[in-house]
Amino acid sequence: MEIEGRDFMNTPPLKTVRFGGNVVATLAKFKQGDTSDYELLKHQLADPDIKDAQIINWLQEFRNCVTQLSKDHEQLIYVVLRLPWLGRSPAVVEEYLAFLSNLVSAQTVYLRACLKMVVSNFTPSEFLSVCVDILITQYDLPRNFDQCHQALQLIARYVPSTSRFLMPILTENFPFVQKSSRTLECYVHNLLRVAVYIPSLRRDVLELIISRMLKLDVSASRGEIEEVEENAVQQEMKGEQEEEGLFDMDEDVCSVKSSPAGTNVMVHPVAERLDTLMVVLLAFIKDMCHVNGCLDVEQTKDLYKDLVCVFDKLILPTHASCHVQYALFYLCSFRLALAEAFLEHLWRLLQSPSHPAVLRQSAAGYMGSFLARANFLPVATVRACLDLLVPWLHLYIDSQDSGSRAYCDITLHGPFYNACQAVFYTLIFRHRSILEGDMKKGLAYLQGLNLERIVMCQLNPLKVCLPAVTNMFAAITRSSKLIEPLYQVWEEPADTEVDTVTTKRCSDADEDDFLRGETPETKGVMGMTPGSYESHLHSPSSVGSPPIAFLQRPF
Repeated sequence: MEIEGRDFMNTPPLKTVRFGGNVVATLAKFKQGDTSDYELLKHQLADPDIKDAQIINWLQEFRNCVTQLSKDHEQLIYVVLRLPWLGRSPAVVEEYLAFLSNLVSAQTVYLRACLKMVVSNFTPSEFLSVCVDILITQYDLPRNFDQCHQALQLIARYVPSTSRFLMPILTENFPFVQKSSRTLECYVHNLLRVAVYIPSLRRDVLELIISRMLKLDVSASRGEIEEVEENAVQQEMKGEQEEEGLFDMDEDVCSVKSSPAGTNVMVHPVAERLDTLMVVLLAFIKDMCHVNGCLDVEQTKDLYKDLVCVFDKLILPTHASCHVQYALFYLCSFRLALAEAFLEHLWRLLQSPSHPAVLRQSAAGYMGSFLARANFLPVATVRACLDLLVPWLHLYIDSQDSGSRAYCDITLHGPFYNACQAVFYTLIFRHRSILEGDMKKGLAYLQGLNLERIVMCQLNPLKVCLPAVTNMFAAITRSSKLIEPLYQVWEEPADTEVDTVTTKRCSDADEDDFLRGETPETKGVMGMTPGSYESHLHSPSSVGSPPIAFLQRPF
């Protein structure tokens, strides 16, 4: 044996050391009731210091007797599946994948166990997720994820029913939304990769991801997020002013600053998690819709159908969602036909009496905000939608004027009021573009809408619509002379300098509500929530801006 020149400390053993017989003999003894070698085998496989050569030898032996690995050997198989194969040498990975293929082909009883093993590696360990920047050179997560997906694709190839068993496992293993942004990002990224090579799962995967994102979205209001981010910036500026000139002895010394304005990390923890997931989802949408930089119309249409189904099922009924819906907004920006199809979809929901009123109201809110905010919509599309909404409002007024329910009541006329607000909101943002080019024709068009009749009808939409919307609508319309008399300006006591515009005085009780800055009772009004409308309308700088979670990460 050649010993000279051998580095004992850094050279692995020439032969692997193992105890007991081979796997076939061990299984035979187990069948006869002798479990000593069987337990020894499990112990050796669970060794944390197991070497690559040992793993390869064991896997080769298991492959040779895979038909004998019935459910009686369940515990042994679970130990084999826990072997540390990811990130090992290519020979180990190749042997492990071959073992998985043979196992699921010969013993489908272990399909779920194999799928659970792969999916459990879709996130970094807790230690890695905290120290990912430090250990990135030691643990190649992208490579490990690639190997996981290689394993899943092999299993799906050998077992056609894989998708039916995989989706519940993906759902069960979804990390809690309180986990770190990195953990959530890795898992969602891997879910979307699965949706690429198992397209039958794509809609279910999108539904799972968006349902979890909605939990984050509704757990923190837009105002709360804005306040936290603004306070962080102010605190940083205050700190810089206090420290200025105190530590300038060496300007070449690098200083590390945790500036929210200078980084892509948001201060609000929920906003940071949601923002991270939105970036992943939007990147997936872009990649799925484009091939070599060009829009693939068929793939885009298929993805649009999936997202609209998820929108109807999850987003539309969810109250106070402010950000997740921008995924569909982003997709619709790729092609005008998609945007128009989405508007038509919302219009059908709004005018259909077979749908619950709360969903029709939500559809109207989304329709109004989409028309107002989507700068990729031409004026012709905006006018076409107004030509649907406004006549519908007139017909609704006609149907109620002579009836016993012709009075202001949100519970009776919810869709009508939300449709009114959608029209007002659209005109606030689009009236200039309607008038551009030909002022005379634009004015004639707006006058032809006969908005005076809508605001003056017995259903009294000005009482129900948000004050911020009605105030700005009154400021820009040509019919303002008819609306202004319905409003009064209330002044604070002499020791203040704040003037507040309030809505019309319907009764003393209503007036008090408005004086306190509260909106009328509109339970059930969903979609674009009051907070969403008012946060944009009260802040000139927010006109045309994306949701707060994208203030630092634009599309």
